[in-house]
Amino acid sequence: MARIVAANDDDSMELNAISSMHDSTLGQLLKNVSDVRKMAIGDETPVHESLNQDYNDGYMRTVPFVLSFDNLTYNVSVRRKLEFRNLFPRRRTEDPEIAQTARPKTKTLLNNISGETRDGEIMAVLGASGSGKSTLIDALANRIAKGSLKGTVKLNGETLHSRMLKVISAYVMQDDLLFPMLTVEETLMFAAEFRLPRSLPKSKKKLRVQALIDQLGIRNAAKTIIGDEGHRGISGGERRRVSIGIDIIHDPILLFLDEPTSGLDSTSAFMVVKVLKRIAQSGSIVIMSIHQPSHRVLGLLDRLIFLSRGHTVYSGSPASLPRFFNEFGSPIPENENRTEFALDLIRELEGSAGGTRGLVEFNKKWQEMKKQNNRQPPLTPPSSPYPNLTLKEAIAASISRGKLVSGGESVAHGGTTTNTTTLAVPAFANPMWIEIKTLSKRSMLNSRRQPELFGIRIASVVITGFILATVFWRLDNSPKGVQERLGFFAFAMSTMFYTCADALPVFLQQRYIFMRETAYNAYRRSSYVLSHAIVSFPSLIFLSVAFAATTYWAVGLDGGPMGLLFYCLIILASFWSGSSFVTFLSGVVPSVMLGYTIVVAILAYFLLFSGFFINRNRIPDYWIWFHYMSLVKYPYEAVLQNEFSDATKCFVRGVQIFDNTPLGELPEVMKLRLLDTVSKSLGVTISSSTCLTTGSDILTKQGVVQLSKWNCLFITVAFGFLFRILFYFTLLLGSKNKRR
Repeated sequence: MARIVAANDDDSMELNAISSMHDSTLGQLLKNVSDVRKMAIGDETPVHESLNQDYNDGYMRTVPFVLSFDNLTYNVSVRRKLEFRNLFPRRRTEDPEIAQTARPKTKTLLNNISGETRDGEIMAVLGASGSGKSTLIDALANRIAKGSLKGTVKLNGETLHSRMLKVISAYVMQDDLLFPMLTVEETLMFAAEFRLPRSLPKSKKKLRVQALIDQLGIRNAAKTIIGDEGHRGISGGERRRVSIGIDIIHDPILLFLDEPTSGLDSTSAFMVVKVLKRIAQSGSIVIMSIHQPSHRVLGLLDRLIFLSRGHTVYSGSPASLPRFFNEFGSPIPENENRTEFALDLIRELEGSAGGTRGLVEFNKKWQEMKKQNNRQPPLTPPSSPYPNLTLKEAIAASISRGKLVSGGESVAHGGTTTNTTTLAVPAFANPMWIEIKTLSKRSMLNSRRQPELFGIRIASVVITGFILATVFWRLDNSPKGVQERLGFFAFAMSTMFYTCADALPVFLQQRYIFMRETAYNAYRRSSYVLSHAIVSFPSLIFLSVAFAATTYWAVGLDGGPMGLLFYCLIILASFWSGSSFVTFLSGVVPSVMLGYTIVVAILAYFLLFSGFFINRNRIPDYWIWFHYMSLVKYPYEAVLQNEFSDATKCFVRGVQIFDNTPLGELPEVMKLRLLDTVSKSLGVTISSSTCLTTGSDILTKQGVVQLSKWNCLFITVAFGFLFRILFYFTLLLGSKNKRR
């Protein structure tokens, strides 16, 4: 929280230039700021009416903001191509040309770019593909890693810090990243829940959403779902306006857009830019990249910057374009689109021997000449009764006139000699529990409108359970039945994990929505992780009960009611850890196909080292670590103990000892004689009813002696939490959304 001194007593040497009349009036301003804020949050206390109407119509309606950027330079290293001759070390050489080729190359994406714009204006960045348009937008929006970008970006002459910029700005990506099954109104309402402060009543948030729908011109589509390839929804132009709407729901001071008209027809593009013009006129600074604006779109733009391979080739108003190119020696023909002519000329020059170097140098001279002739004076805030407002004071005054600014609040404090205002700029608009609640509500609403997804999941589990139940129908307690039980448990537990692979696309499809929303602190990453777990867990319960009910009685598993309960719990724990593991991988891998490949491979390794194919005692020492890391090991051992924990239950009696051996094919009489011979040789009485192998013997033979079944359950659950934590760190480290 920063405290801003708006006016001081007569002893203050820093404010000698401000008269006592200004002190008094500014104190009234700050009191008015507090009153307007109270009304915004539902306080019915009347607004003070001590300010005269002329003042309200002037200063309060136009809080000045000027964004300037100077000498922005951004270089990236170009990786050397892998060639056979580069695999061998080279001898040192004194030849500078050879030495230069051996060094890593750098490419300049921005080269000393400067400019300025103010509230109420749209600045457009133009150029051919690869000219640096998106890079410049990213540089101004603080989407380039600190230290990589040189130069300064200032608002009202003060350097913008990252936290402040996140609060007062918004960035609209080129792609329309929206939840397909939400309506336009719901999409904007969820954005309001995330970005608007908790202190604002829900009724006021709804009013803000309705006003924004009218401002965007999408009233007729308010109740229509966004749609995707499989669901018919709104049009492309409407999608683009919704994308803009969710980022301007908090009415930001700075709005950055990366080619908002890309892929739209002429009419849709014009409607989008017209919306942006209204946003700018409401007191915002709008900066966007655009590929090739039409004549109508050009009429809505206030400032242009043409780029060519990272250099500025023109900076000024659209009206000055003809004079600029006329003086350059390439006059624009009448009745021809100015920007199309300029872009065609730039492309032509880029293909020539000298490139655009001449145009770049001419632009520098032309800018200097304009400054000398006072044709283009530097931008300054318009004259107001208080020209010495600091940036935070200007933002506080902007909040007071309706800019919601993501929870930033201006609170006035007045005294007899001192008037101060406190600008509270929280990192997030809402506490964590509200974020989790809103995220969960949005995810469940989007999923509820796609019931076929959950239907396919539960159908696959039931069908798998049905196949296993019919294959392993009513297993007996013979040695063959024991072996078949082991096979059933190994396949069933691995099925739990393979079934969870369908969770892989969930985050991959939402990755860029998540990155866009968290880039400007719509919610915490931890809130997203917790919400993701909460939303996914109920479906795991249904899947667990469905599989247990399908297989438990049909296979003839042992344990009674408590055995059934533990069977359900270990299946649920397996689904939980498997879902968490796949979710973690979705935060690491870049694509669905690669993710499926990795998931299938790792789960196969888990099954291999689970203890079914090879006992723990037989696994080589250099692979034993993988045995303990196997997610399948612990559920597999848990269900074995749940099934064979009864020490009184016998699984091999008398002549059954010869089963699963070549002697098992002998007649029953011969088996009895062999058993009698073995009995006499050992000196132990062994009859056809003597129990030779109990459940505990089977567990010992399988090497399941280290952990109890409850410990295996807890470890399986703990693996689920571990992978959720790792998922959080992947989001924390892998979603910075900044260029390096």
